Amino acid sequence: MTDNIPLQPVRQKKRMDSKHRSGCCECLRCCGRRDPRPRTVWLGHPEKRDQRYPRNVINNQKYNFFTFLPGVLFNQFKYFFNLYFLLLACSQFVVEMRLGALYTYWVPLGFVLAVTVIREAAEEIRCYMRDKEVNSQIYSKLTARGTVKVKSSNIQVGDLIIVEKNQRVPADMIFLRTSEKNGSCFLRTDQLDGETDWKLRLPVTCTQRLPTASDLLQIRSYVYAEEPNIDIHNFVGTFTREDSDPPVNESLSIENTLWASTVIASGTVVGVVLYTGRELRSVMNTSNPRSKIGLFDLEVNCLTKILFGALVVVSLVMVALQHFAGRWYLQIIRFLLLFSNIIPISLRVNLDMGKIVYSWVIRRDSKIPGTVVRSSTIPEQLGRISYLLTDKTGTLTQNEMVFKRLHLGTVAYGLDSMDEVQSHIFSIYTQQSQDPPAMKGLTLATKVRKTMSSRVHEAVKAIALCHNVTPVYESNGVTDQAEAERHYEDSCRVYQASSPDEVALVQWTESVGLTLVGRDQSSVQLRTPGGHILNFTILQIFPFTYESKRMGIIVRDESTGEITFYMKGADVVMAGIVQYNDWLEEECGNMAREGLRVLVVAKKSLTEEQYQDFEARYVQAKLSVHDRSLKVATVIESLEMEMELLCLTGVEDQLQTDVRPTLETLRNAGIKVWMLTGDKLETATCTAKNAHLVTRTQDIHIFRLVTNRGEAHLELNAFRRKHDCALVISGDSLEVCLKYYEYEFMELACQCPAVVCCRCAPTQKAQIVRLLQERTGKLTCAVGDGGNDVSMIQEADCGVGVEGKEGKQASLAADFSITQFKHLGRLLMVHGRNSYKRSAALSQFVIHRSLCISTMQAVFSSVFYFASVPLYQGFLIIGYSTIYTMFPVFSLVLDKDVKSEVAMLYPELYKDLLKGRPLSYKTFLIWVLISIYQGSIIMYGALLLFESEFVHIVAISFTSLILTELLMVALTIQTWHWLMIVAELLSLSCYIASLVFLHEFIDVYFIATLSFLWKVTVITLVSCLPLYVLKYLRRRFSPPSYSKLTS
Repeated sequence: MTDNIPLQPVRQKKRMDSKHRSGCCECLRCCGRRDPRPRTVWLGHPEKRDQRYPRNVINNQKYNFFTFLPGVLFNQFKYFFNLYFLLLACSQFVVEMRLGALYTYWVPLGFVLAVTVIREAAEEIRCYMRDKEVNSQIYSKLTARGTVKVKSSNIQVGDLIIVEKNQRVPADMIFLRTSEKNGSCFLRTDQLDGETDWKLRLPVTCTQRLPTASDLLQIRSYVYAEEPNIDIHNFVGTFTREDSDPPVNESLSIENTLWASTVIASGTVVGVVLYTGRELRSVMNTSNPRSKIGLFDLEVNCLTKILFGALVVVSLVMVALQHFAGRWYLQIIRFLLLFSNIIPISLRVNLDMGKIVYSWVIRRDSKIPGTVVRSSTIPEQLGRISYLLTDKTGTLTQNEMVFKRLHLGTVAYGLDSMDEVQSHIFSIYTQQSQDPPAMKGLTLATKVRKTMSSRVHEAVKAIALCHNVTPVYESNGVTDQAEAERHYEDSCRVYQASSPDEVALVQWTESVGLTLVGRDQSSVQLRTPGGHILNFTILQIFPFTYESKRMGIIVRDESTGEITFYMKGADVVMAGIVQYNDWLEEECGNMAREGLRVLVVAKKSLTEEQYQDFEARYVQAKLSVHDRSLKVATVIESLEMEMELLCLTGVEDQLQTDVRPTLETLRNAGIKVWMLTGDKLETATCTAKNAHLVTRTQDIHIFRLVTNRGEAHLELNAFRRKHDCALVISGDSLEVCLKYYEYEFMELACQCPAVVCCRCAPTQKAQIVRLLQERTGKLTCAVGDGGNDVSMIQEADCGVGVEGKEGKQASLAADFSITQFKHLGRLLMVHGRNSYKRSAALSQFVIHRSLCISTMQAVFSSVFYFASVPLYQGFLIIGYSTIYTMFPVFSLVLDKDVKSEVAMLYPELYKDLLKGRPLSYKTFLIWVLISIYQGSIIMYGALLLFESEFVHIVAISFTSLILTELLMVALTIQTWHWLMIVAELLSLSCYIASLVFLHEFIDVYFIATLSFLWKVTVITLVSCLPLYVLKYLRRRFSPPSYSKLTS
């Protein structure tokens, strides 16, 4: 299916990636093109263009055929250590510096580069195939000769393109016509903005009225559009038809657009292409997230710098002991080459391959199904998280709304009293169907009841009309789609909307008797309890935006001709719009404290004259090209005054499964959890208590709303006096505190057991993550599920996306993607802990392996008058770090100190890792001392026990070295895996088998003697036995915390 093509997620709207932007500018400059500017596009006439446009080619590759190898090599050698090994290998072409066969240096370097090149090539080929699939898709184009087939890559600005249902939109287009009889179409935009809801799009009115699609080529018309930009939520343009009398002018907005990478969900559409190639909104929004380098990798780099310092010092000491005789500078270079093993070239490869194994293990874990590793470079970060920053809606909660409360001011209806609402609705419509004169002799009680019924009816009708929900009918095997749509079949109906809140409200009105059965761009149909259909004409719709926090609709009742303006929104904005009342603020607070999401519903009746006056001003404002949104908002605000307050609605968002035990696990692991949400203060506080983010014993300090420096100072002082207290603060107060008292606020907040930030903007979420990193130096993990969490996820050291109802944008932008919040516990406690401990052991063992052979070389050179002669040559030096020891050493990535069940049961084990003990200067120094001890014992032992020939030194010392390494791996392993045993036996077999071919370096007859065997055995025992004894004594008298749980 075309809509399943994986595309990179849209990043933050506020800025384009600097690299991406500068690349675009350079490209434009070198091609002799000016910056993008507004354009006039003639329908069906691409040749009438007023400027050059880019080809409609999607290209996500980093390199092309010519730049691939130079690009990959440059990216490798811009790092000091890779460049260092290249210089070493190149130095072997100089005769005075040559220490042995060329392949001794070139083969290891070649292997490392080959692994990198193959990995990059595989990624590039995958990328190329993905791009080719998108660029080769076939579309229908309207031309004067009829409909022709055209590849996506050959589409030009001005082409009229036909897009079928379930087909991807190939370029940014203006929507001209649809086959749907309701005159609109639905778009699936999850690949563009990450939202799973369908978006309603409207065609240009003038072109939709034309008899056939081919008439589009007969009219003389054009679209004037703004210059290409990255804003996917807004568009400003105009449509003009010149050959009509008078000429037709229509304003175009986001509702008339079909952006590339969206998918048509209903009908067949025709559009005119506006933007192509790199000017597409989706391409301009695609920027590679910053490449995250793990703290572990930085620590390893630091250790390798220390090793480089040691290499230089040892080389200088060796030359100094020769009293800088002769060409001493050449001797320094020879010693640098001789001891180059001190810095292990295989370290980077081993760690990178280890990360791939960890990623594979995470993906294969059946206890956390659906988990995806999108960034395989930082799995060790998961083992050292100190701060977890989480979104609320859809992350901690299910984003599954249940209608809980209807409040009319004097009376409130809960779940247990919804049957009363139903009876009120039923009574209203049964009364309306009876003859009004028969109702004259009403008692007072009946009048009161009628008043209450009419109030309930007005509230329910407003909720049933004021929304952007569309009922969609699907065949259910018994009834086909057309029949279901004609008879408003209940069993075939599903509701589509931009928010689950809206669907919950409409489903509730259906449950109490007023059902939304039909909707198109100009009308709404409701069904009463008696089956009667009420028709309403939609005159205007004002959609919900995050800035306005409200939505409105103006409808005309077809039966009475009454025009009514309905509006619903957040209490903070609606309080200033509705008529004065004394209960709104208090009841909103009460409902929010119960954890309900509150909406205020209001209405205003309009006369025909009032509406006509408004419409004229509104159309005028929409046609303006400059400051259009400001002018439109001003006109709408003129209506939003003295509205009649109808009701409050309370919808509950239920917690996800196992949120409480997961948060408790994280807290016991020493991780502080901060909740950052856009929801209101009371709802956020209630969810924090409900989820046990704040324990029952902890106090909550609600930070007062502060607007200036003095207020912030007083409130911070008040907070300073509290101890072991959770903090709840709003986004506005947070902004003031960070402006004047950033250091003091962060210091106090970091001491809190939990922090809740409500009314938080996406940029504020990212700012908090950044401040935590700067102020504490600790690792942060951000978890979210919506597009508004992307900036926070990308800013954190470790970003985790939850695939939820808000779409895939967060999960596509994250380093790790999970399906439920509860999986986070296992991801950190088990996989994060194992990855970090395994990499720490692996890196230190690779360093030990290199230091051992370097120590032996140092002893050998010291004994033989500081000569710069290599101890081992040719294949011995290559085989040592590859086939003889590679498999057992790498098998450490399968090691684990405790079972996963124990790690989950005792999250306190995770807390030990936060101190960074598995890889520290102390552990590094211990491994250095072990390497020096073992290297010295093996070399001095071989020198003491060899009899006559130098080749016997090589045989004894090299065999002892291999056996020592294999035994040391066995000493390091804590839980044996069958692959570890296979690796040990395989390496030993490879060494024994290869002795037959190594007669150039080793005396084959000597190694078959008993003398050789006892000497090797003694040396190996002396080098390893003391370490085994020390390990036993340490576990006996000072056992690590995990060993107490496994014994």
